[in-house]
Amino acid sequence: MLDTPPTTEEMTALVGKALHIVWNNLCDLIDKNYDMTRQWNKGGKAWKYEYKYSRGGKTLCTLYARENCIGFMIVFGKAERLKFETEKESYSKEVQKIYDDTHTYHDGKWIMFEPTDTSLFNDFIRLLSIKRKPNKK
Repeated sequence: MLDTPPTTEEMTALVGKALHIVWNNLCDLIDKNYDMTRQWNKGGKAWKYEYKYSRGGKTLCTLYARENCIGFMIVFGKAERLKFETEKESYSKEVQKIYDDTHTYHDGKWIMFEPTDTSLFNDFIRLLSIKRKPNKK
């Protein structure tokens, strides 16, 4: 856990103005649909920051930030993968390709997106609803 979350200025300097807007729009979209605990952490080797959405010890999704790049990750277990795969054709080609190219581990499929705009947000919210039904109206 980070002692202090990055400021708006630090995030803008890290990812750039355009991606910081995408980041904020993605956070707003998640916050509008889900009542979650949010936690800032160090991002490990590949990322500077990790911003995790969870509730009751279960992670909904995680956002990541590094220089000129943001990440959106969702982990699907077996039941969630089956649900996605039955409706896979209704998702964008880009989401389908990223899903197909993601390695499946014993504990699930760790699907990482690196959005550069908001074009996949409708798919993102549908992916999140497979993981957990929205709990805000």
